[in-house]
Amino acid sequence: MTIFRGTFLDTPDNPFTGGDLRVDTDAGVLVTDGTIVARGTFADVRRAHPAEPVVDLTGGLVLPGFVDTHVHFPQIRAVGGLGLPLLEWLDKYALPEEARMADASYAAGVASEFVRGLAAAGTTSALVFGAHYADAVDALFTASSEVGLRVTSGLVVSDRLLRPELHTTPDRAYRESLALAERWHGVGRNRYAVTPRFSLSCTDELLAVCHDVLEEVPGALFTSHLNENEAEIAAVSELFGGCDYVTTYDRHGLVDRRSVLAHNVHPTDVELKLLANAGASVAHCPTSNAALGSGLFPLTRHLQHGVRVALGSDVGAGTGFSLLKEGLQAYFAQQLQAEDGHPLSAAHLLHLVTTAGADALGLSSEVGDLSVGKRFDAQLLRPAEGSPLAVSIAHADDPEEALARTFTLGTPADVRAVWINGDLLHT
Repeated sequence: MTIFRGTFLDTPDNPFTGGDLRVDTDAGVLVTDGTIVARGTFADVRRAHPAEPVVDLTGGLVLPGFVDTHVHFPQIRAVGGLGLPLLEWLDKYALPEEARMADASYAAGVASEFVRGLAAAGTTSALVFGAHYADAVDALFTASSEVGLRVTSGLVVSDRLLRPELHTTPDRAYRESLALAERWHGVGRNRYAVTPRFSLSCTDELLAVCHDVLEEVPGALFTSHLNENEAEIAAVSELFGGCDYVTTYDRHGLVDRRSVLAHNVHPTDVELKLLANAGASVAHCPTSNAALGSGLFPLTRHLQHGVRVALGSDVGAGTGFSLLKEGLQAYFAQQLQAEDGHPLSAAHLLHLVTTAGADALGLSSEVGDLSVGKRFDAQLLRPAEGSPLAVSIAHADDPEEALARTFTLGTPADVRAVWINGDLLHT
């Protein structure tokens, strides 16, 4: 047993439906075998367990580990390619890097950089867009296992309109996907995700195979891209006989509670209703949407239809691993929409990067907040003395204001420690 002492902030009750930020100052959280078994004032927890060791986290903020619902493993070395919309950016920056994943040693190096970058940013769980090559996906799962992250990922499949070396066939995609799932799904903290790149690069035959794999791997997730860019949407509609983007997946049984679809910047109301009725989730990637000029995410319309929304860093087109930065950019995107936007508080932002992400990934019974019964996936944010964030927090009126200032000024450099399952990560 270990008692963690500090100021704990989390959102077990959804702020979008009336919940408040939960703040416990000078609190004690008792952890046994990675699970939180008691939470209260430090004095009370210490009195009940006088002999247990104490980890002193005072002088900072303890938050749940972040949950990233959309991040591309092969693209970390392509970050910073500015000035292009989605399809041109893919051709110039992302897809050449994706093709380099054919070299297993190169992929292993990227995988190590990737998982350590996530952990250093306070991210403890992630739905990761994998690679087009099975050996590269093996490298990702190997690296995530070494660090200890909760990673859900899989083989990315496409059979048209990309670089030829990134194409597969329905038969090969089926065989390689099932082989990867057999090696990694449910092993340690790894899970498998069926991952067509997007409808633009997938025939109906390949999407049908994706459904077959999803049904044959109990507990697997489904992830892909959706309604990111207007030129992309028009091309998808032309390829699929005029149907909407969501339907390209739904007609193959790929839209349900297991589905996490990235972006959805330009949805129709019909699509939003379909997503809500299916229980699917949307990964909002605000810095990527801004960098590629894709548009402003219609959060209000998603909420009105009852669509689950969480945040993703994207990477490549995004601006790094920090979900603090994504939260701030999500705030900006809503402010820019004036009356059509949804005002976001610090509690909303924390919810989007923790509990909402855990819900989207089917992990809410384990992680997302720091309640009794949950796993101790947590991070300590403690800025360097005299830094702008430290000065700002010192003059905050209360912990919620300190959290708002953390989203505004915080960076991965302010993440001083990260725990998964109660184990301190060494990255």
